[in-house]
Amino acid sequence: MKQYLAHISILVDDYDLAIDFYTQKLHFILVEDITLSDDKRWVLIAPPGSKECCLLLAKASNDDQKSRIGDQTGGRVFLFLYTDDFERDYQNLVEKEISIVRKPLKEEWGTVAVFADLYGNLWDLIEPMR
Repeated sequence: MKQYLAHISILVDDYDLAIDFYTQKLHFILVEDITLSDDKRWVLIAPPGSKECCLLLAKASNDDQKSRIGDQTGGRVFLFLYTDDFERDYQNLVEKEISIVRKPLKEEWGTVAVFADLYGNLWDLIEPMR
C-alpha cells in the first residue's frame, strides 16, 4: 500500500499576488493554474524538486476564511521547507526581504531558520545533517 499527501491548501486573499510571491521570491514552480469560475481557480505551486506534495492556493471566499489567512495554525510553524543548500536559500530570503522570524540555528539534526510568507504563515527552512 502507498499513501502520500498530494496537496495542502493555504488560504490567500489574491491568487496573482500569492503566485508572484511564491514563484518570484521563493522560486517555487507554478504547477497548475486553472480557472474554475469567475472567482475561483485551481492553483498548485511546489518547490523545485518536489515530487508529490503541492500547495493549493485557496482564495478565501467568506469572512470566516478571510479571518484565518496567515493564521491557519494558531501562530505555530505551518510548513517545513527542506533544502539541499541552507546558505543559498537563506540568503535568498534575506535578499528578497522576506521576514526572518528566527535566525539560523545549527542543531544536532540540521540547520533551521523560521521565516514568514507574505501572509504571516510561519515556515521552517531546514537543511538536515547528512
